[in-house]
Amino acid sequence: MAETQTDAARRRVLIAEDEALIRLDLAEMLAEEGYEVVGEAGDGEAAIRLAEELKPDLVILDIKMPIMDGLAAAERIAGARIAPVIILTAFSQRDLVERARAAGAMAYLVKPFQKSDLVPAVEIALSRYSEIAALEAEVAGLTDRLEVRKTVERAKGALMTTYNMSEPQAFKWIQRTAMDHRMTMKEVSERILAETAGGEVAEPAQ
Repeated sequence: MAETQTDAARRRVLIAEDEALIRLDLAEMLAEEGYEVVGEAGDGEAAIRLAEELKPDLVILDIKMPIMDGLAAAERIAGARIAPVIILTAFSQRDLVERARAAGAMAYLVKPFQKSDLVPAVEIALSRYSEIAALEAEVAGLTDRLEVRKTVERAKGALMTTYNMSEPQAFKWIQRTAMDHRMTMKEVSERILAETAGGEVAEPAQ
């Protein structure tokens, strides 16, 4: 647990929520878990400005805000590769979830939420963002990048199904294997897919 708190203490979070009470609750929950709230905004435009200025590790955006909504702000922040984004919404409709994902959100939370909902969403967003950054560092072109991401996603799924790994464990295994064998993550992923399809994949080293 201490290790998690140490990791969390290094995480700087920006909150954008137009309801002051929810913003306060959110800031308190994050502080209690060891995250550092470095900025707060009440609208999407202010959120973008603060994100560009503060360069936080994570941005939490409410979906409904004045001047500019959370989806538009998420698109700008994610598009500029400033930080991973979590979207807050009071609506659980599927179309909003899809729109949030299309805008570049790494995770979402439906209000009202508890601290037990918030922390996993934060960790998922940070983990997914670091995965994408690692993949983007490996390939330059956008088309290639999307292709690599699809291949790695499928390989992660194969490892998770075959060896009961979590998503972060599967990605770390692919990344570590690529480094150890001087291969790209795409090459490792293709090998995993070929071997799992043939039922001959070697037991991953822990």
